[in-house]
Amino acid sequence: MYPSQSSPSASPRPSMPAAPPAPQRPSVPMPATNVGWAVAAVIFFWPLAFAAFTHSSNVIRLWLSGDHIAAEDASRRAKTLGKVALAIWAVLTVAVIVFYAVMISTALSSASSYSYY
Repeated sequence: MYPSQSSPSASPRPSMPAAPPAPQRPSVPMPATNVGWAVAAVIFFWPLAFAAFTHSSNVIRLWLSGDHIAAEDASRRAKTLGKVALAIWAVLTVAVIVFYAVMISTALSSASSYSYY
């Protein structure tokens, strides 16, 4: 018998600890990062883009760390900020159009009252 081999009468080796169970995947899928809404915030109202990108980039980190509620909240906030940026842009665009319409109509109405003779 070789020295490295043990005889059947030798004392049994101590048992190895059992491997930890494989981590379970969560039953809920990871929320969307909504980076598209963050880009929309850059395009339509850039001051909100900083917060939108911060929340968007935190989604994956929070999800992988196990904080699923915070990840869903960050995803929801990124989407909300993008929609708010779009709404602000729409309101400002309508306000500018109304302002120009009022200015043009005022200019046309006051120009007809002047006499060039």
